[in-house]
Amino acid sequence: MIPMMHEELLATAIAAARAGSAVVSRYFRDAGLEVRSKGENDFVTQADKESEAAILAVLRQSFPDHRILAEEGGGADAGQGSEYEWLIDPLDGTTNFLQGLPVYSVSVACRRGDELLVGVVQDPEGDNLFTAAAGGGAFWNGRPMAASGRDGLKGAFLATGYPFRAHATLDRYLQIFRDVFLDAKAIRRCGSAALDLAYTAAGVYDGFFEFRLSPWDIGAGILLVREAGGVATDLDGGERLFRGGNVVAGGGAVQRELLAAVMRHASEASIDDLAPLAPIAAPAEVPAAP
Repeated sequence: MIPMMHEELLATAIAAARAGSAVVSRYFRDAGLEVRSKGENDFVTQADKESEAAILAVLRQSFPDHRILAEEGGGADAGQGSEYEWLIDPLDGTTNFLQGLPVYSVSVACRRGDELLVGVVQDPEGDNLFTAAAGGGAFWNGRPMAASGRDGLKGAFLATGYPFRAHATLDRYLQIFRDVFLDAKAIRRCGSAALDLAYTAAGVYDGFFEFRLSPWDIGAGILLVREAGGVATDLDGGERLFRGGNVVAGGGAVQRELLAAVMRHASEASIDDLAPLAPIAAPAEVPAAP
């Protein structure tokens, strides 16, 4: 049994993710969608903004005093004294969305201090809902999920994301990619880290790795992986995932070997040297699952 508070948080997270998904679905493949650039190859759309507003409306109705950390900056002034914080990505996979590729998601998570409490990833186009609450397991459309039981990296089916926000790390990333590629059955780059982590939790992917993700990209996904019996660490095998946004995740045996491949070429310190942290990348840490 999960605590009643967790049940309330999870129900709110699901409602919020569905509200955001309804917005982005309405705008998908809309030729009149307003788009602007946040940086090189990094975009925000009218759909992101309105999805975030819909999510915030649900959260504020149920938990008006909670803090909010959202990709588009909404709710930044909310709940400054609260120990609870929501991590929101109203549209993860914006480039896919803009190109008309139906691989994108909405991610909503809540943490209290260092502890992730609930996480939800909604895949609007596939009608897939991934949910988890601390101590309560992880679920895909209501059915329990389990991370991969594969016994190692050889023949593994992996997911990754290219470091498009940290070009200076590309050589290190490609060194890792080469080593892993030679062992893996296949590596996919689908363009939504939240969805990649959800499918890693489900055992569809045996493992996942990426550099310099944001807290809202990974909050729900990390809890999904851990509640599904998987492992998620930083590049040093530690718990500083939210500090640097570097993630190595998967079923236990695959994650160990994947992490070993990563550590041959990169560490948290080496990535920091190549791509210094932006201020947003240093929120609270996430402890290992019990």
